[in-house]
Amino acid sequence: MNTGANRTGGHRVERIAEEIRIEVGLMLAGELKDPRLAGTVTITEVRVTPDLRTVRVYVSLADEDETERASTLAGLQAAKGYVRHELVERLQLRRAPEVLFILDQSEEIGDRIDQLLRNAKSPGK
Repeated sequence: MNTGANRTGGHRVERIAEEIRIEVGLMLAGELKDPRLAGTVTITEVRVTPDLRTVRVYVSLADEDETERASTLAGLQAAKGYVRHELVERLQLRRAPEVLFILDQSEEIGDRIDQLLRNAKSPGK
């Protein structure tokens, strides 16, 4: 039974995920010139499959309405090829992973739950 290899592999994936988070953050901070990415895009989490073929980049979009969100997400989708190429170059990966940008709505869902709980607790309703 070789549990050390699994543990090491897991740490490698976590380390690569963190490196990807840093590199994509740098790209979003100034390298990507798409005007649709002018809003505040925050990377909340990066998940990498164990085989390193797929990277899921969870993003939060601050203070944007639905139209702006759709535009920002379209800008992120348009930047996927550049991001993928840059990750291979910067992290010296053997193959280019598929990059998926996913809107992280956990904060909004949490706020909605808090609001519902406050409303349920208020007397006289």
